[in-house]
Amino acid sequence: MTFSSFPYNRPDFVLFKKEFLQLINSFQISSDINELKKIFSEVYTMRRSFDTAMTLVSIRNSVDTSNAFYEKEQEFIDDIEPMYRDLVMQFYKILIESAQRIELENIYGKQLFLLAELSIKTFSTEIIEDLQKENQLTTEYTKLLASAKIEFKGNTYNLSGLVPFKQAEDRNTRKESHTKSDNWFSENHVRLDEIFDELVKLRHKMAIKLGYKNFVELGYARMQRVDYNQQMVATFRNNVLKFLVPVATQLKNRQSKRLELSELKYYDEGIDFKSGNAKPHGNSDWIVNHATTMYDELSKETGEFFHFMIDSELMDLVNKPNKAGGGYCTYLSSYKAPYIFSNFNGTSHDIDVLTHEAGHAFQAYRSRNLSVDEYLSPTLEACEIHSMSMELMTWPWMEKYFEEQTDKYKYAHLTHALMFIPYGVAVDEFQHFIYENPDANPIDRNRAWRNIEKKYLPLRNYDGNQYLENGGFWQRQMHIYRSPFYYIDYTLAQICAFQFWKKSREDLSSAMKDYITLCDAGGSMSFLKLVELAKINSPFEESTIQQVIAEANNWLKEVDDMKL
Repeated sequence: MTFSSFPYNRPDFVLFKKEFLQLINSFQISSDINELKKIFSEVYTMRRSFDTAMTLVSIRNSVDTSNAFYEKEQEFIDDIEPMYRDLVMQFYKILIESAQRIELENIYGKQLFLLAELSIKTFSTEIIEDLQKENQLTTEYTKLLASAKIEFKGNTYNLSGLVPFKQAEDRNTRKESHTKSDNWFSENHVRLDEIFDELVKLRHKMAIKLGYKNFVELGYARMQRVDYNQQMVATFRNNVLKFLVPVATQLKNRQSKRLELSELKYYDEGIDFKSGNAKPHGNSDWIVNHATTMYDELSKETGEFFHFMIDSELMDLVNKPNKAGGGYCTYLSSYKAPYIFSNFNGTSHDIDVLTHEAGHAFQAYRSRNLSVDEYLSPTLEACEIHSMSMELMTWPWMEKYFEEQTDKYKYAHLTHALMFIPYGVAVDEFQHFIYENPDANPIDRNRAWRNIEKKYLPLRNYDGNQYLENGGFWQRQMHIYRSPFYYIDYTLAQICAFQFWKKSREDLSSAMKDYITLCDAGGSMSFLKLVELAKINSPFEESTIQQVIAEANNWLKEVDDMKL
């Protein structure tokens, strides 16, 4: 089957609930391990069906946010999802209290029970209405950003469509396109502030109802972080400030020198070379054709995976009107099918997002036969190892896309991977401020963001743009609205991915073997255990950060970037 033929029928939740409760009641009263295994399988078959229906709606709504049918279905899903979650929590409670727990752990693994126990701590029937409201607000935020229609040079663009102009060789074009985008956010900042203010207060209220001090603790539990805590994250941020911010500052100065600018303004950050950035030399079909060859040559396993994605039409890659922004990979469990969503716009980011999301999708494809759905994907910081490592391990094939500009691409790609980390920890520190200070007003939040930004991005210069000088930049970061505390994950994973990059340059075949082993494990282990399985070092170790940064920075120092 292809994605377009995957049927969607609105789930009958009343019937689903009745049948689901009958199953878990049978599970609760049974003491026969074979009977428990049979019921367990039936529970997960029902869950996969419901999860797939929700995912189909999410995908089709994000592909075209103006589609009236899927807009209504998204509203239905937003409303019903917390009640569905309640049923899953009831199953989890019965599972962890089972008299046969030890036998079940031996069959399904202890990680399932750890995740179940943590998930129970994030939910109560008391917060169902709050979760419904949270879903509605995050959907509104996504739709608001997707609705942007910005007039520029005689045409109308959405936010993704403006990106190529932000990387133009002509500085005036860069500045003007940034200004247009910034003006849209400035014009909509009141509603953006209102949405976020509601979300913060709502999340804080849920945390109090569940017995937490504030949403920080609940946020960590929702992210299912079982083997690291806030203090470890704070230490990691400090290590980034100590060891990486000075390197990122040097790289910015090199960029300013290459561009022959006395001072780098914020609208210059997207252009790496005076002669222009590296761009893929063909359209989306051309890119996919080269990607097919690339994955066939990378390994037998990646080749099989990518042909499956193409044959099943499981990718929607090109930017178009009313399409939600960003890129993601999701999973349709009833079909054992990953799905890739992105917004190609003719820049080098098209290759980054394809290899990035393909890393996620490859892991999902490799884990598709694991019997426990909780293991189909690990926690998000481990997920991002798959994606960011794939970006770097496919370097030997970049010449297919960039031809004579390949050296440009590699230099810029590695530079931006390093410079992203300070921004990533800034987002994380900002989120800690937000949820430790739930009564802060929009002005307080903006001021906090600007101060944090200056700490980790000391050279950022907004050239007098009042909206940005006042701290409004964070409003375009979708994760802050939709997925609280999902951002440090990228930075932890980037440190891990740099280690795979080093391994792949030394012995690609050996690196791929370790990478596939990591992907095959899915979410059957916690983050740090997966890191150990992959034969790489923990990003929480100060020595790891120092070694990784030195390796990448030494590579960049050997490049004569003035000639690129």
